[in-house]
Amino acid sequence: MDILSNIDKNILIIGASRGIGLGFVKILLERDNNVNIYATYRQKNTAAELFKLQIEYSSSLHLLQLDITEEEQISNLAQQLKQDISDLHLVINCVGILQEGNIKAEKSLRHINSKNLLTYFQINSIASVLLAKHLTPFFRHSQPSVFAAISAKVGSIGDNYLGGWYGYRASKTALNMFMKTVSIEYKRTCPHTIVVTLHPGTTDTNLSKPFQKNVPPEKLFSVERTVNQLLNVLDNLTKNETGQFFSWDGNRLPW
Repeated sequence: MDILSNIDKNILIIGASRGIGLGFVKILLERDNNVNIYATYRQKNTAAELFKLQIEYSSSLHLLQLDITEEEQISNLAQQLKQDISDLHLVINCVGILQEGNIKAEKSLRHINSKNLLTYFQINSIASVLLAKHLTPFFRHSQPSVFAAISAKVGSIGDNYLGGWYGYRASKTALNMFMKTVSIEYKRTCPHTIVVTLHPGTTDTNLSKPFQKNVPPEKLFSVERTVNQLLNVLDNLTKNETGQFFSWDGNRLPW
C-alpha cells in the first residue's frame, strides 16, 4: 500500500528539529511537490535547519512547537491542525531519549533511578499513545493512512540477550504494546489506518553517538539511508500488518 500516492497528502512529523525526524521532512519535501507537512520542534534555538527548510518550502512545510511530555500541548496541537486540515495520511513520532543530561543508559541494576525511568517512559512510551488519542479524528477517513512510531530492536523482549539499558529497553517495549493496542482500537474507529512501530537501525545521530565506536561501519546508517529504508517499509505495508513491529529492512521483529 503506497500511502504516499494519495493525491492530497497531509503528513505530521513529530520531533523534526534534528536526526531522523529532520531527515523525514527533507526527503518527503524533495520527493513530492504536492506534500503538505506539519513538523514539530521543542525549542527554536535547536531547530535552525528546520526553520531554513521552512523558508525554502514555505507553502508545503508548516512548523509547530510541541513538548510531547505535556498532554495539554498535544491537545493544542490537534486543535491547531484542525484549523487547517481534517485528515492526516501519515504521522511519524520520531522523538526518543537514550541519554541526555543526568540520564544515562543503565549498565546494571545499581544504576537504576526511578526519576530517570519515569522520564524514559514519559518520552519514549506515553507520548505516542497520547498522540494516538488526540489525533484519532484525523484518521476517520476512507484513504489509506499510517500512524508510525520509532521504536528500537532493544525493546524486543524475545531479542534481549545482552541485558542493560533497563529504562530505554522497557520504555520501547511499552511503546510497542501501546501501539499494538492502539492498532486494535483503530481497526474499529479508523479502519483505513495502519499502526506500526519501526526499528531504524543504528543511525548516525546524536542519540547513537556515544555508542558508535563498537558499531561496524556497514551497520551505521546515515540519516538519509535510514529514512529511505523506513519509507520503503511504510510504502509496502498492507492492512493486515497493522499492530506489527518492523525492522528497517522490512522484516518483522519479535515482541
